[in-house]
Amino acid sequence: MPTTPPSAAPAPSAAPAIGTARRAAAPAASGPLMAVSGSTLVLAAAPARQEHRARPARPARAPGPYRRLFALPGTRGFTTGNLIARLPMGMFGISAVMMIAGQRGSYALAGAVVAAGLAATAVVAPWTARLVDRHGQARVAVPATLIAVLGSLSLVACVRTGAPDWTLFASYAATATTPNIGGMSRARWTHLLEGEPAAHHTAMSFEQAADELAFMLGPVVAAFLCTTAFPEAGTLAGAALLLTGMLVFTAHRATEPPPTAPVRGKSPLRSLGRLLPLFFILGTMFGSLEITSVAHLGGHGLGALSGPVIALQAAGSCVAGLLYGTLRPRGLPACLAVLAGAMALPWAAAATGSVPALAAALLAAGMATAPVMVTAMSRIHAVIPPGRLNEGMTLAVTAIFAGISVGSATAGSAIDHLGTIAPYALPAAAALLALLSNSSGRRRTRSA
Repeated sequence: MPTTPPSAAPAPSAAPAIGTARRAAAPAASGPLMAVSGSTLVLAAAPARQEHRARPARPARAPGPYRRLFALPGTRGFTTGNLIARLPMGMFGISAVMMIAGQRGSYALAGAVVAAGLAATAVVAPWTARLVDRHGQARVAVPATLIAVLGSLSLVACVRTGAPDWTLFASYAATATTPNIGGMSRARWTHLLEGEPAAHHTAMSFEQAADELAFMLGPVVAAFLCTTAFPEAGTLAGAALLLTGMLVFTAHRATEPPPTAPVRGKSPLRSLGRLLPLFFILGTMFGSLEITSVAHLGGHGLGALSGPVIALQAAGSCVAGLLYGTLRPRGLPACLAVLAGAMALPWAAAATGSVPALAAALLAAGMATAPVMVTAMSRIHAVIPPGRLNEGMTLAVTAIFAGISVGSATAGSAIDHLGTIAPYALPAAAALLALLSNSSGRRRTRSA
């Protein structure tokens, strides 16, 4: 029977010893390892996989609130249509003014036509919204949009052909049937996110940012088209975008809230209570701030450059709205208190005569606006029955537009008599009044 040579006798005990050393050093090994080849001790490189396996696995990053929001089926589709149809909301007014004034040579006529259209919208829009709640978004919004588009086309034809002035008023009044796309989109989020307050807050913040984006880009796009193409280009493009966006929006039926039967109880007009005056006051703040800024920057000789400076307010609100959607919502009194302080900044900046200071103040004022609007719109969801939510949203928007008209007219009169600095007190006073009215309403509610 063969025996083991004496020179190989240590091998059985040496191999386990080296193996033990390798296992002990493996987790921390960063250099070469020792191995035995026959009776020779050699160096071997450490496997690359050994070091890789020793690293702890990184935890997966949780998706952000907006990513989780748009991961829901159908949300990207109806949001795409929502954004397309929303842009014309900031285009129609300035497009009509530039078209009528350019063809008829009268800004007074142009302003009167647009004002009459806003008045018609204040009457017709809540009824359209009620029909949307009762019969469904697609069944009502598409025919209502077609009527509005035909009104826009009629306005273009009447302006081009030199038709009597009354035809301009009638044509633009027909656009009052335009559905409140923002309200319908918010109603869809409310339907999809029932019982999820955090996600709902994020959705409402996104919708506020979309509003600001539309009213920031809409006038810029309209003015560009009307001046570089032809005077009617802004109105025609707005009509095409509105119809296209509404068809895309309503095509996504899976996310549409179901129609509801007539809801008994208090009407949305009564349910909103002190919220409607609050929205009206906020509207006067918006209107007076915009008109005063236009006049003040025009007095500094900025001309066309005043547009980008004024747009900083909407840009600040857009960015703040998106950021606010990632944070825990605050109470309305706290948001209004911040707004009251921020609206005093443009007044102080205008007094210095510095345009950069005014630009920064408008940006800060805009950033304070978004939390107020998001929180106030969320209050509507708490007091309006789900079956009439779109109607309640439309009433709030109507109150804002009415306030904008009053604020613009008041600021215009103040500018003629007091110059362009003192009227900045109007938006500051409106923000303070909004804070005081909300506080007094809360005290009356507690005492009752």
